[in-house]
Amino acid sequence: MQNFKTMKYLKYITIVILTFSLQSCSDFLEQEPGTQTSIDELLQNKEGVLIALKGLYRDVEANVRGERFAVYSDLQGGNIKFTPTASGNSTGQITAGVNIRELYSFEDTAETSNFASFYSANYSIINQANLILEYTPKLNDATDVEKNQIKAEALTIRAYAHFLLSQVYCQDYGYTADASHLGIVYSTESIKSGLKYPKRETLATTYSLIVKDLKSAIENYSETAAMAGPTYSYFNKNNTKALLARVYLYKKDWVNAYETATDVITNSGFKLMSSADYVAQWAQPDLPVSEALLEFSIPRDAENTVGGSMSSYFGYNGVTYAKYVATNDLINLYENNDIRKQLFLPVNLQTLVNGLLTPVTYNFTRKFQDNAGYVAIRLSELYLIRAEAALENNQANLALQDINTIRARSNATLLTSTSNLKEEVLLERRKELCFEGHLFFDLVRNHKGITRNDGCISTNCSMTYPSLKFVLPIPQSNINLNENLQQNESY
Repeated sequence: MQNFKTMKYLKYITIVILTFSLQSCSDFLEQEPGTQTSIDELLQNKEGVLIALKGLYRDVEANVRGERFAVYSDLQGGNIKFTPTASGNSTGQITAGVNIRELYSFEDTAETSNFASFYSANYSIINQANLILEYTPKLNDATDVEKNQIKAEALTIRAYAHFLLSQVYCQDYGYTADASHLGIVYSTESIKSGLKYPKRETLATTYSLIVKDLKSAIENYSETAAMAGPTYSYFNKNNTKALLARVYLYKKDWVNAYETATDVITNSGFKLMSSADYVAQWAQPDLPVSEALLEFSIPRDAENTVGGSMSSYFGYNGVTYAKYVATNDLINLYENNDIRKQLFLPVNLQTLVNGLLTPVTYNFTRKFQDNAGYVAIRLSELYLIRAEAALENNQANLALQDINTIRARSNATLLTSTSNLKEEVLLERRKELCFEGHLFFDLVRNHKGITRNDGCISTNCSMTYPSLKFVLPIPQSNINLNENLQQNESY
């Protein structure tokens, strides 16, 4: 039995390494088809390592922009709902997308998990990052500064992938008093380095390793990106600090969350978008908003044709439309004068109501039209991280200032009292960061239940905290490969 499992696992290793090679150096493989040799040859010089790093960013972008993760948190939390089918025998009917159908109802299964590809893709990304980290110190044609920069970006990607996995597959940090509940497998060596059957760490250890990787990355960054291209699409010292601030927030390390967010706000050189061009910046094609600390570049072919963007899920072009729109639960949170309300485009779509096709109004977001990329981190989030951390540090007046900075930019009524400020912070996060992947995770880390009213077609529209279904199952195929990989409870 052990030999059979070992053979299956070695087959998995081969697939992962081959996938990495094909994505990163297909031309080279045509000359040297041996998989192991290809990786060794590819990563022997700076050019090859940078090709691999570019391929790694491409995989990261595809994984977070993929429908499953791109809509997961807002859909589960209640910010978005489905549009009716546009044509055919099912015109006007509203159904959940096939890629998220089970998890939407909190009924995902280990055997056929909607997120199986997300789990595997993250560990493939981690393995690629580890390969780059293992080969980069040996480069003879790169300076120490260049090698440190490559190391920093790979470390950040490794930490980011582990953090994403912890969000989806682990209960929140405060689920147990000391975060001793299950975290994830934290991989710091490539599969190529040897066959292992690792166990899941505790969540406390998982977060300590994420923080360690990010702090190490920050120490190694230079002022120059490893590769040419739009700097907003690569990890750098500023957006890595921003990611670290987010991790501290989830870890409930309020002092470090406050200090790190302040560092980014004060020293990054980024400024909040102004009220005057807030809507226009979101509506511009191709480019990110000016306060985006990180937005991964969308894929384009040699003819500059876009291979995929966020508009695949949220787009409306006057004729065709995508699957997801804002719920009235979200729309109704905005004051009439709030400029963020202008980010919603109301459109009447034919919908089956009591058996009759009837025009019903749906609100598409203007955030992700045209060739919109995945917004990973924005400066507005840092103000809201700092506000929440300040409040938890018993500095309510400082929290009030940061919340009002965001509200003033939006032309919303300023808060004058520090009472109920915790709810105000979470409400402001929901309004400001909608469709950017925060709501469900915000609710769970604050030990709040899920209430989905408008447009909910799930068998479970409301869920109370705590729930074993607030995390997804480890795909059964991965459990079968590793006898030490413990499944989440209830799956």
